[in-house]
Parts: sequence; C-alpha cells; structure tokens
Amino acid sequence: MTKLIASSVVRGSQQGDSHGGVYLLDLKTQQVEQKLDWNTPDIDWHGRGADRGLRGITFYDNQIWIAASDELFAYDSQFRLTGSWRNTYLKHCHELCVYQVQLFLSSTAYDSILAFDLKTQQFQWGLHIQTDGFQFAIKRFNPNDDNGPLMLNKLHINSVVANNNGLYIAGLKTGGMLHFNGEQVNMSVTLPIGTHNAQPYQDGVLFNDTQANTVRFASPQPNADKAFDIPTFPADKLTGTHHDNSGVARANFGRGLCVIKQGVIAAGSSPSTISLYDFSSNQMALSATLSTDIRNAIHGLEVWPYE
Repeated sequence: MTKLIASSVVRGSQQGDSHGGVYLLDLKTQQVEQKLDWNTPDIDWHGRGADRGLRGITFYDNQIWIAASDELFAYDSQFRLTGSWRNTYLKHCHELCVYQVQLFLSSTAYDSILAFDLKTQQFQWGLHIQTDGFQFAIKRFNPNDDNGPLMLNKLHINSVVANNNGLYIAGLKTGGMLHFNGEQVNMSVTLPIGTHNAQPYQDGVLFNDTQANTVRFASPQPNADKAFDIPTFPADKLTGTHHDNSGVARANFGRGLCVIKQGVIAAGSSPSTISLYDFSSNQMALSATLSTDIRNAIHGLEVWPYE
C-alpha cells in the first residue's frame, strides 16, 4: 500500500524550537512516523515568513533529496545523511524536481531556477526570470561566480516541474504557470495570485489555490474542472495560537501536492494535514493530521518510492 513522504515547516518558530521535520504516512493504516526533526542550530534567522524548515522532496539513485531554505541535502532510504551542498544563489528554496540527471531547484529569493548536476554533484547553471508586467524574459547565469541576479523576490517562485517539453515554473506573483522551452519563457496558463505547487496534469493544470483554501484542477475541456476544499478545524482544536504569528501562520494554508495515481491526488495544508482527493467521486477520500499546531504546515509532499 502506498506511503507518502512529507516535510513540514513551523512558521514563526523560535531559536531552540523544532522547525518541522520529515514524516512517512502509511495510507492503509494512517500511521505517521517522523523520520527527521529539523532543529539544527545554524538555521538562517532572516527567512521570509519565518519558515525555516525542510521543503521540497525528490528522489534519484536510491537517495532522497530534500531542500532547506539555502541548502540541498541527500539522504539514503534509511534517512542517513549522505551529503549536503550550498550555493550563493539558493535562498528560500521551495520545491525541486529531477529530470534525467539534473535536479532543478526554485530559488525563491533570487527569482531563479538552479540546475544541480546529479552525476558531478555540482551546481551547473541558473535561470533568472525577469518580468515587466506579464512579459517575461530569461537570463542565464553561472551560479558559481559573483555575477548572478540580485535578491529581489519579485515573483516568489515556489514550484518547478521538468519533463520532455521543458520547465514549468510558477509562484505567488507569476500570474500563472510559466513554460521555458530551452530558449524563451512564456505564460502557459493563467492562475490565481497566491498559488502553490502548480504542475501540468492530464490536459490541464493542478495546483493549490492557497488564498481560496482550495485544491484545483483546471482543464480546457468543458465541465472537467475540479475543486476540493481544504480541511478546516474548529478554533478550540487548534494549538500554537498563543504565539504572536500575525501575518505569518494561519490554518487552512494549502501547500504540498502530488499525484498518487490517475485521478487520485494528495494535498497538504495547515495545521499539518495530508488529504487524499478522488476525481471520480469528487470527494475527499481520507485525511490525516500530523499536528494541531497552527504554525506547523506541510511543505513538500511525494509518493514514497521505497518499500
């Protein structure tokens, strides 16, 4: 039976606190096992949104690749650390993905995508996305020298997906999912402001409409769109509300999204909850809550590939 791996961040956590971790969720038993606790003392204390936990997750060569705000980590299937890499232009990283022998990371603070060569284990090149309204341009740069972009965070890029057609890139302020074909970048599909995890799916796009507390599938086909509500919690069931998190943390914040199989998806939300949605029934199939702390939010979410 399928297991999911999820990372979480604790928004607004203080030095000395846990900043989230990595979990395995067994969908058959709904049992949750925490595999990593992110409480390293050298965390950068100037991160946007004060969420400094572990973020995107992907897999390559029997290893788990996980991003923190400014560092890439590799673990074996038993969650033993096998390597880590930093780069000047990796900052506030959100999602990452693997295509062939390259790992792509969203460098949110630099409005960029970084490419990491999985064979040489080096950062290879970067793409800086420049914008003037809804006109976009790409500028390539070397992430290993000092001539890269400024840290402006104009687009708040939070997702990147790679396939045979190129790179699909989206963020809170991109206005939609962008497509990079190797030469130029264009708008592939417009989306609401404030989305997370936008990705091509079937003939359309799947995404967290975070501001609307909804998971959506948008299709060009008539009557094919889907919309699923994110789970809500009574106020008296939430913890962590005594912290001063105004503008930092809220319940029902949707982030984390993956496809389990055709027509069945999993999505994350806060307080850290993973929910399954079935396209055929238009219903939530199950929901598992890892924490009731309002500050604790799912970030990365993927199908666990190992037995």
